[in-house]
Amino acid sequence: MTHVTLTINGEAHQAEVEPRLLLVHFIREVANLTGTHIGCDTTSCGACTVLINGTPAKSCTLLAVQVNGAEIQTVEGLEQNGQLHPIQQGFFEEHGLQCGFCTPGMMLVGKALLEQNPNPSEAEIRRAISGNLCRCTGYVNIVKAIDSAGKKMREPAATGAPTA
Repeated sequence: MTHVTLTINGEAHQAEVEPRLLLVHFIREVANLTGTHIGCDTTSCGACTVLINGTPAKSCTLLAVQVNGAEIQTVEGLEQNGQLHPIQQGFFEEHGLQCGFCTPGMMLVGKALLEQNPNPSEAEIRRAISGNLCRCTGYVNIVKAIDSAGKKMREPAATGAPTA
């Protein structure tokens, strides 16, 4: 057993784990945060995408011990104080949600993109989400949702956001 400490959505989580425990299983089974989905187990689909120290990573092929001490953000960490994050608001308003399986990973990839590039082109958005598969094939609305979130994030003060 190996001791692992992760900060997930600002909260410390510690556990003695098997060294081969995947990060996605630590998040879902130790931290009890089930918004991170398990899709393909081969990094192909991106349903398990989380942010590790602000960078998107597929948690189905990383061991929890490999990211010991890291800051992890999952989809549950987007909403703050009852206010949807602009990326959540964008997915809501632009119908970026379909079956919802890919949505957590898409939102986190979109958030990371907008933090590095607040005004991405459609091509840049499509490149950013290229590692995440939408089984409903609804990429048009997902791209619109990320673009909409970027516009909201560039506004001086967001107003009128629906609450969670």
